[in-house]
Amino acid sequence: MSQDQNSPELWQQLAAQLRIDSIRCTTAAGSGHPTSSMSAADIMAVLIAKHLRYDFDNPKHPNNDSLIFSKGHACPVLYAAYKAVGAVSDEELLTLRQLGSRLEGHPTPDIPWVEAATGSLGQGLPIGVGDAISAKFLDKLPFKVWVICGDSEMAEGSIWEAFELASHYQLNNLVAIIDVNKLGQRGETMLGHHTEIYRARAEAFGWNAIVIDGHDIHQIDEALTQAANSDKPTCIVAKTNKGHGASLTEGMNDWHGKALKPDQAETAIKEITELLGSTPNLTIKVNAPEDLQPAQSTLGQAKPFPYKIGDVAASREAYGEALAAIGATDPDVVVLDAEVSNSTFADKFKNVFPERFFEIFIAEQQLISTAVGLQHRKKKPYCSTFAAFFSRAFDQIRMGAISQADIKLCGSHAGVSIGEDGPSQMALEDLAMFRAVYGSTVLYPSDATSTFRLVEAMKDLKGIAFLRSTREKTPVLYGPDEQFPIGGSKTLRSSDNDVATIIGAGITLHEALKAADELQGKGTNVRVIDLYSLKPIDKSTLAKAASETRHLIVVEDHWKEGGLGDAVLSALADAQSDGTLSGEAAKFTHLCVQKMPRSGKPMELLDDNGISAKHIVAAVSA
Repeated sequence: MSQDQNSPELWQQLAAQLRIDSIRCTTAAGSGHPTSSMSAADIMAVLIAKHLRYDFDNPKHPNNDSLIFSKGHACPVLYAAYKAVGAVSDEELLTLRQLGSRLEGHPTPDIPWVEAATGSLGQGLPIGVGDAISAKFLDKLPFKVWVICGDSEMAEGSIWEAFELASHYQLNNLVAIIDVNKLGQRGETMLGHHTEIYRARAEAFGWNAIVIDGHDIHQIDEALTQAANSDKPTCIVAKTNKGHGASLTEGMNDWHGKALKPDQAETAIKEITELLGSTPNLTIKVNAPEDLQPAQSTLGQAKPFPYKIGDVAASREAYGEALAAIGATDPDVVVLDAEVSNSTFADKFKNVFPERFFEIFIAEQQLISTAVGLQHRKKKPYCSTFAAFFSRAFDQIRMGAISQADIKLCGSHAGVSIGEDGPSQMALEDLAMFRAVYGSTVLYPSDATSTFRLVEAMKDLKGIAFLRSTREKTPVLYGPDEQFPIGGSKTLRSSDNDVATIIGAGITLHEALKAADELQGKGTNVRVIDLYSLKPIDKSTLAKAASETRHLIVVEDHWKEGGLGDAVLSALADAQSDGTLSGEAAKFTHLCVQKMPRSGKPMELLDDNGISAKHIVAAVSA
């Protein structure tokens, strides 16, 4: 017999079913977060039964709503909802947290209806901003973005970056639902049940705020209806009780992250079902989205390649030229910048395609999260800021990798060669940071041509791709037809009697070439390798250089740890393991930044930190 999915009685039954299944699957796992799930069950029941528009048979439908579970630890209620809509079986639900199950302890996109990994708190709402921007400004589709937040994560700064940007862009298609269940991991949250403070803060950021009893299904329904018709982003502040529905757990501290034991679970489930008179076993048919397709972005006229050998240009400027070029041919390219577009030269794209450029301001965590949301909607987002400031968003970057996100990042103003601004602006750990990210690509071009071509190549790369650009202008080394395959390198100087190989990238490659020319004038030949791809790396060329020249000199504008030097040594170790490299180990010299730098002229700083041409000459002669 069909049931009215707009019926409050059905919502109550469904909420009870979600609580019961949250208990069952966590008890079967022997771990998990049933009580955090139980507090959100009423909200989830009304949302999926009446308000969500989603085709679970076609999770990539462009007009599907987004449902993002920012409080990822409460995923048992999300998985219980998947069971309720017929997307997973009861048998699969009970595999929660088992090795090999896609129902992990926190949600990931291995589940086709999960668009982004959450669990590191403060991630979901900022990602939802990216989805909402795509819907309103790019796709021009009416889908809604529903984000379930926990009250503990409201202490995260990334949440408030999302609040301010959503207000700036007037994202009336974005709804944040805060499950204010009062209790965090070790006790009461900062604000407890003071819902009036949450309301005041949301309103202060320019949001529509609605305070409700999160266990009153009528209030939930009314709030969701208001939110769907708001002219600004909406925050629903839902006062709930952790562990709601079972007297053993409701409002009780010290239940966070603890599964009920089998006898406790049996008692709790009996208590929940007695209130209904029977055990609910519902399958819900979620409302389908309208069958609409995204709007098409405008293209442009590609310009002639802007560089020739002998020109002088900064690679950061070539980044902007490349963005404008690929934007003219690919409508999915979108550019985000952290209020430094006149320094990163992302404004070259903005000037041509303003409708596909989004200013994120000085909010680097939101910068990355916006990109994760956009790429879920099949966009190809490029993000740029000073390389040093990506460190502020490292959690978003590593979570982006877990989310299987395809995003492209460009960090400018790297190393001591930026000059007078001093060490706070000098990225000296960025290469190490990005090399450590799972599945990442790390690129470090040395001239305008290689930058241009590598920015092009990044467009269709999978995973997190990072390109390090240089502030200073340098000579153009390559012609327009030169190719730069990912994982390759370029050998710029070579002879049959090279006494050493100098390996550089970015600014230090030009110092290496100066040193090579000086040494050649003295009758000493050296090999010079442009190691523009650090990950993946050209292991065979490095192994060949080690075998033939017996002395490798790596020179880099980066700390000793984690940059070019470590990448080369790791590649050589792999080459020895697989037999690509054999025989006695080559001599290895590492020139890098080894003291805290100070303000000064770029060339003064290269010299003061031992990475200029004269120090390379000395290393060859040593």
